[in-house]
Amino acid sequence: MGDRMNNPEWAGLPVVVAGLGLSGISAARVLHGLGAHVTVVDGGDGPGLAAKAAALTEQGVTVRLGDGATLPEGTALVVTSPGWAPDSPLFAAADAAGVPVWGDVELAWRLRTPHPATGEPAPWLAVTGTNGKTTTVQMLASILTAAGKRTAAVGNVGVSVLDAVLAEEPYDVLAVELSSYQLHWAPSLRVHSGAVLNLAPDHLDWHGSMEAYAADKGRIYEGNQVACVYNLADPATEALVREADVEEGCRAVGFGLDAPAVSNFGVVDGLLVDRAFVADRANAAAELGAVADVNPPAPHNITNALAAAALARAYGVDAKAVRDGLRAFTPDAHRIAHVAELDGVTYVDDSKATNTHAAAASLAAYRPVVWIAGGLAKGATFDELVADAAPRLRAAVLIGQDRQLIREALERHAPQVPVFEPAPGQTGAGAMAAIVAAAAAAAEKGDTVLLAPACASMDMFTNYGERGDLFAAAVRALQP
Repeated sequence: MGDRMNNPEWAGLPVVVAGLGLSGISAARVLHGLGAHVTVVDGGDGPGLAAKAAALTEQGVTVRLGDGATLPEGTALVVTSPGWAPDSPLFAAADAAGVPVWGDVELAWRLRTPHPATGEPAPWLAVTGTNGKTTTVQMLASILTAAGKRTAAVGNVGVSVLDAVLAEEPYDVLAVELSSYQLHWAPSLRVHSGAVLNLAPDHLDWHGSMEAYAADKGRIYEGNQVACVYNLADPATEALVREADVEEGCRAVGFGLDAPAVSNFGVVDGLLVDRAFVADRANAAAELGAVADVNPPAPHNITNALAAAALARAYGVDAKAVRDGLRAFTPDAHRIAHVAELDGVTYVDDSKATNTHAAAASLAAYRPVVWIAGGLAKGATFDELVADAAPRLRAAVLIGQDRQLIREALERHAPQVPVFEPAPGQTGAGAMAAIVAAAAAAAEKGDTVLLAPACASMDMFTNYGERGDLFAAAVRALQP
């Protein structure tokens, strides 16, 4: 069957697509267009899914709602949406029947076609990590665009990876964000150069252990051609490079906030510098731009920029394009976004900080801080985060279902920090107005009120975007 999957003869091939989300619908449409006989299965059966199912059925795709476990007889391939856990009954049935399971990224990788100008498929520059993936990939796409390349930020961000590889006008190079879920289901992926930004416990309920989570992240390095980019401040990322089986000549390239050693990227006197992709890296470095070119210039965002620069330079982009691309980059909403300065107090929206690792990076960028934190903890613990942040905290305003976990960590590690818990049990705009009012009352001139919740949002808000939007609206309502 493997040979059949590597050529366009998909006609009549019985394929099951697991999940009726965005990636599942995209995969089903692509496979149906290739001539495969597609059956989509999904354990849900609500009205929203029924509407999606009806649209696919009209196109000739079979859809089975309320059934996420049964493998149709004769199935030759299962293509899964990223969120389906490895222990799902459908995959157990596939394994028992000897049927391979691919993710949407694996399918896209197999469907690549040669670029007319080069005769080779467009290279992938790929990024993973617990935090910072989207920002880094968007920075990378901005740099590649500044270098005159037709590119896109794809994968978990922007354009779907399937749509990108099948685009009518081919891309020169792709900046690809990959989650641990997607990497788990992409056995043949071999990118030009890859980066792991950081590693911290996340999605352990899906992976089963930190070791399994790290191993899936590390798959991004397998078969790298030019560079394995890693975080000098996170030894676990370097360990993944050491374990990877790469092409001959591929180099390990570190990035960090200090002056770089040979083969690394770093910062010298406020400048971003490259000592990896220069002719005489033992004695020279290339200036790529200034720290001030990074928006915003918070420490963890500077490391994102260095990782993006390293991947771009591995691809052959010149130093000027790195600078121009970073200057042109605008971060997404709710990522350490400056909202306002009122009465000498700065208000910052980092609602996207939905886990402790992201919140720690955000807290490290400001001092003193009135910290708005809480929500759905997703099994996280907060002792390390609070202990590290304690010297920076003016006060804490706790929200959401699992706020007591953060309160208890503050009692253990920062008992001197005043704690406020406005609007218990409330949701939406009314709750956020009370939260912001409490934070404003606790803040002093020169402080930063920081929404970096370290938790998911769905107990009080539709998503982290709504949480950030309501925060910004409540801050603006404080103005005369």
